[in-house]
Amino acid sequence: MLSVAEARSRILAAARRCGQEDVGLDEALGRTLAARLAAKRTQPPSALSAMDGFALRSADVARPPARLRLIGLSAAGHGYAGAIGAGEAVRILTGAPVPEGADAILIQEEARIEGDVVVAAQSVALGSHIRLAGIDFEQGQVLLETGTRLGPSEIALAAAMDYAVLPVAKRPRVAILATGDELVAPGGGGRDRIVASNAPGVAAHVRLAGGAPLDLGIVPDDFAALEKAIRAARDAGADVLVTLGGASVGDHDLVKSALAHQGMELGFWRIAMRPGKPLLHGRLGDMAILGLPGNPAAALVCALVFLAPLLRALCGDPKAGEDRSEPAVLGKDLPANGPREDFMRAALLRPADGLPVATPFAQQDSSLLSVFARSQCLLIRAAHAPAAKQGDLCRMLRLPFA
Repeated sequence: MLSVAEARSRILAAARRCGQEDVGLDEALGRTLAARLAAKRTQPPSALSAMDGFALRSADVARPPARLRLIGLSAAGHGYAGAIGAGEAVRILTGAPVPEGADAILIQEEARIEGDVVVAAQSVALGSHIRLAGIDFEQGQVLLETGTRLGPSEIALAAAMDYAVLPVAKRPRVAILATGDELVAPGGGGRDRIVASNAPGVAAHVRLAGGAPLDLGIVPDDFAALEKAIRAARDAGADVLVTLGGASVGDHDLVKSALAHQGMELGFWRIAMRPGKPLLHGRLGDMAILGLPGNPAAALVCALVFLAPLLRALCGDPKAGEDRSEPAVLGKDLPANGPREDFMRAALLRPADGLPVATPFAQQDSSLLSVFARSQCLLIRAAHAPAAKQGDLCRMLRLPFA
């Protein structure tokens, strides 16, 4: 069986980037830049005041109190058009352009106005309270690189750079297919049925990673019905088909056979991972195939470890395959691990100082969603790891929204 690292490497190596499109700033959150962006303007375009006060020449107030002639007002968006000479000052507001000839701002608390005269009670250093032109960035400066995931600060920066429309990777279209005679949609549960919870959880992972989920519904354990659903995913132009369940070795596990009958090139099947051993990867034409386990916790762990990096790669994220695990301290003793890399659902405590403490829950059955919902991280244990003691260093992967 493949290791987790080798499986993820093969999945990412086979990823084919999606195309790109232009979107407005209000549609850019969570999208991935498809081109590097250089500033279209200098920010700020001219020297601006950082405080309310008086623009003046610092030499004129070197020996306070000093009396200066008040000659005008500079407000944000309405700068003073003239120049300041010796013994003169201009009333200035925060964000307003600094008039020509001024080299400092005397804050208003350190002066008083007597008619058309400003009395400076304090001296002021050269350059005080002035934001110089270009202190944020210069025109032509590259500030956002290809592959950047756009959050609030990146969108604000792009707007300040004078971009109203951004080139982004198209959202990968992810068809999600749940399989099993025992499954029923949420709201329709019965005594002998299981509510299909995997598809909504996986769809949420798809959205978080920048993809667009397409729910193909629930397909029974029927070969013809599976083939029809697979064709529907291809007809919809899906970039990825995610199957849920049916990829193990039972009599009703028909997904692998149905995909092979449609022409799937199998990449691998089964990996040395717990939970998540029956993971399937392949390609059917232009569509990547990722077969996730049917047990809910296993499906969600595999979506986080494999599907999310795949979608980031399809969006052109250069860091899609990087290790996102973090160091932590083990919160309880653990026995030696077996031959599969273990991803244990765990609580995460954040002490006032030092590393966070990861404590795995006693129940680790791959069917238990209530345990997963209480978890803040996945504690990662290497295959054949020796017994570990409380307080030992470990690795963990934070869970979204934990």
